[in-house]
Amino acid sequence: MDAFKLMKELRVNYEQEAHYLPKETGLNLIESTMQDDRRISAKCRNAKVEDLWSLTSFFGYSTQTFVLAVNLLDRFLAMMRIQPKHLSCVCLSCLNMAAKVTEEECNLAPTDELIRIGQCRFSVSDLERMEKVVADKLNFKSKAVTALTFLHLYHQIVLSHSTDRKETLSLEKLEAQLKACLCRISFSKAKPSVLALSLLRQEIEAVRSKDMLEIAYHIQRHLKIVDDELRLWSERVALCLSDYASPECSKPNHRKLQWIVSRRTAQNLHSHRSVPELPTIPEGGWDESESEDAMSSGEESLSSSLGSDAEGRFFPMYLRRPKYHQNLHA
Repeated sequence: MDAFKLMKELRVNYEQEAHYLPKETGLNLIESTMQDDRRISAKCRNAKVEDLWSLTSFFGYSTQTFVLAVNLLDRFLAMMRIQPKHLSCVCLSCLNMAAKVTEEECNLAPTDELIRIGQCRFSVSDLERMEKVVADKLNFKSKAVTALTFLHLYHQIVLSHSTDRKETLSLEKLEAQLKACLCRISFSKAKPSVLALSLLRQEIEAVRSKDMLEIAYHIQRHLKIVDDELRLWSERVALCLSDYASPECSKPNHRKLQWIVSRRTAQNLHSHRSVPELPTIPEGGWDESESEDAMSSGEESLSSSLGSDAEGRFFPMYLRRPKYHQNLHA
């Protein structure tokens, strides 16, 4: 794609990004919710997003699938007041919806396997019902403008103009860093264009390329992103990635998914299992009264401990689909 078309596409997406942002008032309510409340807290949301990351890696799904799933999840949570016991169903619904849009049909995981590998306690009909609720509330069709959209465009623009150390600007690393940020709900408040440019600027500064840095400045001027806004999110990105690089940080643990497809349990994966349906899910928005149902999730987060797959310079290696099938049929 030539430079003119890239800049035109960049502008079109910039004008549309506001339509795909979660409501900030809803995000603020989630952040202010205590862990023992009957509503979704930031810690609960972040843990489930890490679970989504583990599942996308396990099934060999793309970064685009993960980012779209998180976007759908945050927009829905910021709009609807749901209880923690329904969160797993909402998360898997968002992942399945995103995969149907971004993945080849032949690569889609069967819905019942997605539920079992995700170690969830609901049925296929529950998931299908929830997908319809999410799609209706978000008026979801087939796409969303996300930080990944801009990250890919920025990367193409930089490489199409720069002659300075092109090989050092790794898109894989940028994508991994974006996923790290999305595991924290605070970054859902950032404009996708600004979050992506913050990641790009940090990586360019790390490789010390004046040529690429000038191109990043040109992108900022083209989109009229103010310095203060970019500086604010750049500082938050740097802090997030610094924290994530520390050994004390708990990261998505992809290996915790492997027990469910071990040799001992493989026979049960293909056997019939009766799963009680979830109770009716109230569809009240944030501005409506709370449901009196008590919180009763009882599901342990897949990401509650540090896993060796999560260690590394910028993010874990993927567990590819062939390996998943090999384990499944062991």
